Amino acid sequence: MAVIHSTTLKPNKLELLTSWLPSRPWYRGGAGEPQLTRAGGFRLDDPQGEVGMEFIVVTDTGGAEPVSYLVPLTYRGAPLDGAEHALVGTMQHGVLGQRWVYDGCHDPVLVAELLALIEGRAQAQDQDVSDAPDREVTRSFTGDGPVAAPASPAELTATDGREGTELPVPHGATLRLHRLLRPGTDGPTAGTAGHVGGCWQLPDGTRARGLFATLHTAAGA
Repeated sequence: MAVIHSTTLKPNKLELLTSWLPSRPWYRGGAGEPQLTRAGGFRLDDPQGEVGMEFIVVTDTGGAEPVSYLVPLTYRGAPLDGAEHALVGTMQHGVLGQRWVYDGCHDPVLVAELLALIEGRAQAQDQDVSDAPDREVTRSFTGDGPVAAPASPAELTATDGREGTELPVPHGATLRLHRLLRPGTDGPTAGTAGHVGGCWQLPDGTRARGLFATLHTAAGA
């Protein structure tokens, strides 16, 4: 169970992401600094209780139009060997001390639990409340599981593109993280073996739903 601490973070998550987001190929902001607000997300539990995992949705209002991004993060008490390229930054946690924050697409613990969520072997957790399932996160799986997950960062070949991040998984399938969130269907689509969908808040206060991640079969990848 992930325990949510009410404490200080220096720098905080939005400050880290303000510096990191413009370096991503899928970032659509302008020349100025992002103006970020938290718009939603959920957590996953590490079965070993060591790694914090959070899927944060942030909205940038600094450009010509607001853009919402999905950013999976992992929080670790020590550096992750082989994942230096995926380090978002470090922060000082008021209870846990120094934490190393990684782009979760390059962390095998998060990838394994995301696949478990798609397959129904894990439960999405509330972003802000300890031991509280997030019932607004939806998932489906029609493939033959379980899908094996990489065991180390060296086995992860996550590739960032203009729309999101792709991670090859065994048997020719592909796990896609939808970094640019668009309102629309969060149900099964052609060529997919599974998905995770959820909701987030738009700048005008309304709520949107869409796909966070899809697992594509070899034929549909």
